[in-house]
This record gives sequence, C-alpha cells and structure tokens, in this order.
Amino acid sequence: MTSSASLTPEIDAQAIALIRGLAMDAPLYAKSGHQGTAMALAPLAHVLYSRVLRHAPQESQWRNRDRFILSNGHASILQYAMLFLNGYGLEIDDIKAFRQWDSQTPGHPEVGHTNGVEVTTGPLGQGFANAVGMAIAERNLRERFGQDLMDHHTFVLAGDGCFMEGISHEAASLAGHLGLDRLVCVFDDNGITIDGSTSLTCSDDVAKRFASYGWNVIQGGEIGEDLDALEAMLTSARKHTGQPTLCILKTHIGYPSPDFTDAHEAHGNPFTAEHVSKTKAHMGIPDEPFWAPNDVVSQCRAHAANKGAALLSEYDSATAHAEGKHGFDQCWSEPQGDAVADLMPSFAQDSTLATRQAIQQCIEASASVLPGLLIGSADLTGNTGVKVKSVGAQSKQLPTGQQVYFGIREHAMGAAMVGMALHGGTIPVGGTFFVFADYMRPAIRLAALSKARVIFVFTHDSVGVGEDGPTHQPIEHLASLRVIPGLQVIRPADSNETKVAWECALTYPGPTALVLSRQSLPITTDGDAVRYGAEIVVESEKAQIVLVGTGSEVSVCVDAAKLLKDSGVEASVVSMPSFDRFEMQPSQYRDSVFPANVPVLSVEAGVTFGWSQYADASVGIDRFGASAPGSTVMSKLGISVQNVVERAQELMNRSK
Repeated sequence: MTSSASLTPEIDAQAIALIRGLAMDAPLYAKSGHQGTAMALAPLAHVLYSRVLRHAPQESQWRNRDRFILSNGHASILQYAMLFLNGYGLEIDDIKAFRQWDSQTPGHPEVGHTNGVEVTTGPLGQGFANAVGMAIAERNLRERFGQDLMDHHTFVLAGDGCFMEGISHEAASLAGHLGLDRLVCVFDDNGITIDGSTSLTCSDDVAKRFASYGWNVIQGGEIGEDLDALEAMLTSARKHTGQPTLCILKTHIGYPSPDFTDAHEAHGNPFTAEHVSKTKAHMGIPDEPFWAPNDVVSQCRAHAANKGAALLSEYDSATAHAEGKHGFDQCWSEPQGDAVADLMPSFAQDSTLATRQAIQQCIEASASVLPGLLIGSADLTGNTGVKVKSVGAQSKQLPTGQQVYFGIREHAMGAAMVGMALHGGTIPVGGTFFVFADYMRPAIRLAALSKARVIFVFTHDSVGVGEDGPTHQPIEHLASLRVIPGLQVIRPADSNETKVAWECALTYPGPTALVLSRQSLPITTDGDAVRYGAEIVVESEKAQIVLVGTGSEVSVCVDAAKLLKDSGVEASVVSMPSFDRFEMQPSQYRDSVFPANVPVLSVEAGVTFGWSQYADASVGIDRFGASAPGSTVMSKLGISVQNVVERAQELMNRSK
C-alpha cells in the first residue's frame, strides 16, 4: 500500500525525547507508574507508529488497520505518548491526568476507554494471547473473503513477565502450529523484573523456545537506538511468511537515566524530580514538565494523518467492488436474533437431551446466518457440543476453516477468543468442562471488562459428572462467575431454555457463559425463563412455598412440587437460569416471581453462596463432591426429590 515520506531525523530525535520525557513526567506527577520500560522502548514505538504500522488516526476503527497490542501493559504511558503524538485524541491534559479518576489514561490500557487501544492489558501474557486470537481472526477473514478486504498484521510488544506466565507457552505453541505469519511479537529483553535481574528466577533460552514452537526468530540485538535498524527488523518480520515472527530486542530499562539505566528500580518506582531533571539534562531537552513542542507534535500528527488518508483512499478503491464484500460486511454486523430464532430446532415435549447436546443442534442450525463464527474447544469438541459439521478445521493448510482445535490449552483459548472478538468480524465460541473455567478466569474477567462478545460454553456442570470425582466436579464455579460484572451467566434447565440461551448469547453486548449439563434432562419449560432471567414454570394460585432451581435441578423442583401437592402443600416452581438477566427486570416482575410472605427454597447442585438474596433456605452442596455414578453423588449430597420435599416442609414449618 501507499506510504508517505518519513519524518526528518531532527523530528524523529525530538519525538523520541518527548516520549521519554512524558514517560518520566506522568508517573512523577501521578506518584505512580512505570517509566523505565517506556523510556527504553521510545525509539521502537516511534518507528513502529511512524514507519511500520498501517493505521489511520482519523478512522481509528478502520477494519484493515494493523493491530498493536502492548502486552506488558504496565508500560501504558508509552502507548499513551504514541496516541498523543499520532493524533488519536489524547492531549497533554490527558497525559497529566495519568492514573487519575475518570481520565483517558488509566494505569493499564483499556479498550473502549482510550481511543487507539485495541485490547485491555495488564495481567501479563494475556495481551500476547489476545494477539494470537487477532491473528487467527485476520487470517480466517482474509482467506475467506480476499486480501482486498482484509490484509493486515498484528504487532504485539511483550516482556519477560509475559513470557514467564504460563499462558504465553500455550499461546505461542498454538500460533506456531497454525503458522500465523501475520503475527509479529517484539520481545523487550531487558533482563529486569520487579525483584531484580531475571537471572534470579529464569534461565530460559527464549530464542530456542520460540524456534521449537515453529516461530521465525530474529535476533535484533543492541539496536534499540538505531531507528533504521529497528525499521529493517520490523519490515523483515512483516515480510516473513509461513510462521509468526519473534523479534528479540536487547534493551536497557530506564535508558538514558544516569542513575537508573539497567536498574530494577526503574521498573515501577517513579523517578524523583531530581532524577528526572538529571535525565532531561543528559538528553538535552528543557527541564520543564510535559515538554511537548508544538512543531514536533503537529508534524508527527500530520505525518500520521497523511499516511492514514492514503491508506484509507487506497482501501476504499480496492474494496469498492471486491468480490465477497457482502459476506464480509455481514461478519461485522450484529447477529440478528430473529434470523437465528427462525432457524432454531424444535424439541419434542418428551425428549430428554443433555443441554450440551441441545446446544450443538442450536449452533449447527444457526451457523448459516453466522458467517463470523469461529468455534472450537480445548480438546473436548464432541463432549461440549461445539462442533459444526458444515465448516472445516482451522489449520495452516486450511486457513478458511472455522472449527478451531485449541488443544489442551484453556488459558490460551480463553484469551485468544477475547482477541478474536475485539478484532471484529468474528463470533468466537469455545467449549470445555465447567471445572476448567478455573484455567480461563483471567480471560473471562478481561472479556467482561472489555465487553468482548465471547461465548464460553461450559459443560459437565455439576457433581452429575459422577465417576471422575471431586477434581472434575464444579462446586463453587457457578457462584464465582455470577459475581463478575458484565458477564452474562446462563444455566438452562432443558433444551428449550438452551435454545433461547444461544439466541441471548449471540445478541448480548459482552461475554456469556453457557453452563450446560452432561446428563439428559426432561423438557420442563417453554424457554422464556432465559429472556427474563427467571420465570414461574409451575404455577399455583395459592402457593405456600416457591421452589426455585437452575439447570438440571429445575426438574427436581417440578417433581418435588408434585409430591408436595399430593400431601396438600401448594408449591410454585421457578426456573432461574440467569441471575443477571433477572436483575435487569422491573421490580414489579421480580416481585411477581417471588411474592412477598411466601417462603422460597432454592435448589442447585453447587455452593449455596449468593442464593440468600432470593431464597429463605437453600438445598445445595457446600463441600467438594465424590467419585461415584452421577445419580448416586447427586442423591447422596441431597440433590433429590425426597430431600427437597423434606427441606420444603421444614422451611414452611419454620416460616409459620
């Protein structure tokens, strides 16, 4: 694509000095932050934004832009300085408000909060794995719809901390296996962590490690101050095909501070005013806070805007009549709930499918109207129902495939799906056993924080797993997911609720956890409880007690209500698949589901934590499970019709 003339060497030098000055001033002003990495990487960041990245500040969400991810997000002031210099809307007052309440420059980059930030980073290694997901999304869309519509790279900057975290191993292995050659990672090899030299804790050979994953490795060496050499390294990485590329750059944290270059103190302890002054004198720039000469800023912004205009113009010309444009545009459109609903299967009233089986039918039926679907599992594809027969397996040989085999890599799968969603044009769906949500917790949390539309499919949702025992029986997991703000959690009671849950997951503007059963379940609802979060499924005009359950326990409540009725007790039954959806309903509706002065007994095969806001007493499992057939474990731990009847009678007697 078209490029414009470079900035002059004088402007380059002043821009780098400006970045380093801001990297010191903002943490000093905030009395908090990390300046050392940003100072060392100022030349690299400037070269990346001014010479290498294909980006357009005037249209920051341009679909075909190169993506840049700062995986070592503690160095956020580096990214904010670049967004300021390149005209993304940040001004000096925003830099001065670094790490302050309601500012555009929070402590770690947040997507949707600061223009020009692609993903929310901070927990080390997550951004690196997000980048792998973005690269999968880019390649799949490019191969399916053509290079005129999608043809960009994902650049990620990572440090020692990112590569020590286990998620980086999983994500790098997956990227190498898939041959994601539009993925470029720059490793900031400064040899420093908070505690001191990396020699205290780590002796990995990073180059050999990544080579063994199937990456192309470029040893950049000591070129951190050589702009042309940095550009040549990044350009070489960009041109390489067949493999992702790791550029190893030997840097000196805190450079050019006379006091703290290569010192671990430069990492997270803001320099004093005296240290900042000494460093600025060494750099030859004015000793004034937030020094940002108008001519430097204006020239950098004009340069970025001109390059962006040329790229946008060329892209518009190339895509005006591109083959496949309609399908490509569909990928970027919001899923249409009505279109999905029209394709949903019907389930016979006497059917008894596990909800993990019902979800597979729903996904398969709707795949034709979800062109952005990228679906897979962590080695449990058939078990979790996330198999689409009509699409091929994503691979180096078949990059058009939409079925992703993540392997036994839950950490990487979760974060990669967040990257796919934030890239755009995709609907990532990933399945594993519910107990392994523990591996994915950071990614689930960041999906919620990022409002990324990711659908996490969790199956084998209770002690009904059976013989595998307590290591594989989720007890506390449902409660732990419900407390994550912005995460839609749905545990459907039967196939009908599963169908509606799939529709709601596709249209929710954020992540969803679908929590599904291993065991077969009877049809007990019409599915509408999912839309409202909770609904009465067995009515009683003179209910003496309300039995409320989720998932497989709704049928237990229904059977218990029948026994209670035989003994002269009127009970209504509520299916409550989603606490968060219920809380969005008007108070009048919520009061109609749980009428005042009628005792409520909750029934759920998990910890009882959280139920006190709705129930007066709870039947649950506040201990770990056991190894035995699933029905035996359920019964022994109190998830049985008889125990529910007895507990209901106890509650009514106590209420009287």
